[in-house]
Amino acid sequence: MNELIMSHNSGVKSVLDSMKEVLALYKKVTGNYRPMLDGERYLTDREVSEILKVSRRTLQEYRNEGVLPYIPLGGKILYRESDLEELLEKFYHPAYRITEE
Repeated sequence: MNELIMSHNSGVKSVLDSMKEVLALYKKVTGNYRPMLDGERYLTDREVSEILKVSRRTLQEYRNEGVLPYIPLGGKILYRESDLEELLEKFYHPAYRITEE
């Protein structure tokens, strides 16, 4: 049985579609990957503004006021992930719960 395998074949099409899905998932997973440098991960201002849900202008104000430490590097601003976690923990307010007596 010498059958020519063509892209319009349903089995081949199914495999190709599956491969496209795996590739899309791979790109999604690795797209935000930041390798560690000396055990520390660094984030861009765009990433930090998305995490904190603030504008990049607000981040600039945080830098000017000394609220959030940063590293200027080659025209970019980087933030240590651990500094961001410390800031969030510092300003964390637990939910107020009303208990019935």
